[in-house]
Amino acid sequence: MTSDQIFQLFAYLLPSIVTGAIAFYFFRMHTNNEEGRRRFLLHKDSQKDTLPIRLQAYERMALFLERIAIPSLVVRVAPKSQDKDAYENLLIKSIETEFDHNLTQQIYMTDECWNIIKAAKNATVQMIRKAAMSQSETADKLREDILNDTMEKASPSATALSFVKKEIGELW
Repeated sequence: MTSDQIFQLFAYLLPSIVTGAIAFYFFRMHTNNEEGRRRFLLHKDSQKDTLPIRLQAYERMALFLERIAIPSLVVRVAPKSQDKDAYENLLIKSIETEFDHNLTQQIYMTDECWNIIKAAKNATVQMIRKAAMSQSETADKLREDILNDTMEKASPSATALSFVKKEIGELW
């Protein structure tokens, strides 16, 4: 083969190589675009099905946080006797039962939100236990002490509820 023939061979091959490379580039762009479009449509369809369920989970947890707020809890759960320890246990049992009832909602919310809700529950239980260590002797006095202790402080459930509301706003 002479150098003229080799040059002619490259002259014929160069356009086909360039055409092949451009075709490959456009084909790859097209398949990536189609994959992204399919992923978007799948996500859109799943959002249509899961969004109502997620909103319902957030709604239930908002209700839980409202129910364990100290003022509503103390009003809703009346003492059955004058024993302050029995009333303390009754309040804590009420919170734990409410929490256990909504335990499955964690599937539909972020870990951060779930951890904040758990922290609010635990902080509420601790506030009740702290108030129970006071010098109160009856359940009614304990009820009064719990309310007085929490009047000056921000409620843990209110803080968690504001976070839940913020997270719901991010769903849109």
